[in-house]
Amino acid sequence: MTASHLLALLPPTELAGRVKAFRAAQGIQDAAAVPHVTVKARSGLGDPPSWLGLACAVAAETVPVSLTFGGLRLFGGGRALYLTVQSPSALALHLALLAALKPEQQFSSEGPGMTPHLTLALGRRGVDLNSLFMAAQREFADLAATSLTWTASELVWLRKPGPGAVYLPVEAWPLGGG
Repeated sequence: MTASHLLALLPPTELAGRVKAFRAAQGIQDAAAVPHVTVKARSGLGDPPSWLGLACAVAAETVPVSLTFGGLRLFGGGRALYLTVQSPSALALHLALLAALKPEQQFSSEGPGMTPHLTLALGRRGVDLNSLFMAAQREFADLAATSLTWTASELVWLRKPGPGAVYLPVEAWPLGGG
């Protein structure tokens, strides 16, 4: 079984803690154990990671990324419940990574229409996203009323060793060289 990788920006520690606590209280367990905003999904990020140098170079050329976390949304078809993230610079980082890595295939969610987000729960078997949405509305009502802006200063490599495992941070590179 091969590992999978992704590149992400991490939210502030307090928000990450709230997301983890919400997931635990709702019994949510999936591969996205570490709250994050994906800027490059696993397509084109093979194992072994021959792409590391390219990703590191993009990070060095990218200024820290402003992320504004807001209210809740559901992706169409019940794929995921997430917190919105407004961030033109996260989209620019995503596009720079695509240009540098040149993946043979891209997911339909990649490219100029990519939606930055922080996933709370995936629509998997046995997961009722509609009831989770109501619980999340209570838990994250403050973000719906007043958004939270954070500046991410690192691009983080997350790795999942195989099926059934979770994505965990492996390495982080400072944006703008530090």
